Amino acid sequence: MEQTHSQAYNDALDQFVLLWGEMASAWGINKTMSQIHALLYAESNPLDTDAIMKKLSISRGNANMNLHRLLDWELIHKVQFKGDRKDYYSAETDVWKIVSTIIRERQQREIAPIRENLDECLQTLEAGGLDDEESKEFKKRIENYMEFLEMFERFTDALLPYINKKNLKFLKQLVKLVEVKESLKGKVTSG
Repeated sequence: MEQTHSQAYNDALDQFVLLWGEMASAWGINKTMSQIHALLYAESNPLDTDAIMKKLSISRGNANMNLHRLLDWELIHKVQFKGDRKDYYSAETDVWKIVSTIIRERQQREIAPIRENLDECLQTLEAGGLDDEESKEFKKRIENYMEFLEMFERFTDALLPYINKKNLKFLKQLVKLVEVKESLKGKVTSG
């Protein structure tokens, strides 16, 4: 199922895969995982593991591990062709769903554990009796951080279902509302 593409296509694909891999570190995602996703996202037809390995110059173990993670995140789908025993993969192409998934996964893998660790920290502090002012102040600071993280989780949980193309008009209005509020706030403080 090897396809031949124009040189411009191949150059743009290479550029896209590198860009996606660079962006991955800012999102807290493994670079190879991101590059595999970018390759599958850009390709019109599903690719097998060998084609992915060849295009990205990665080992089979690295490819398999990252394909498994992408499947877990539901950013790619396994495809079977009748009469072919190989597994092929295609990417989710709805960019809204991709971003929502990445936000959800990061929240589950990063924010929730931080909240749990802060809660343990708070319990440790409280076990000491909170007899001095420093301990009481430290407790307030931990609680403020936990309150922020809880609100962040609630905000993303409430907003994520609406992050999709069909709600684009609503999202633009929401952004416009925030922009107007910020511009008014700027005028009040400067005036």
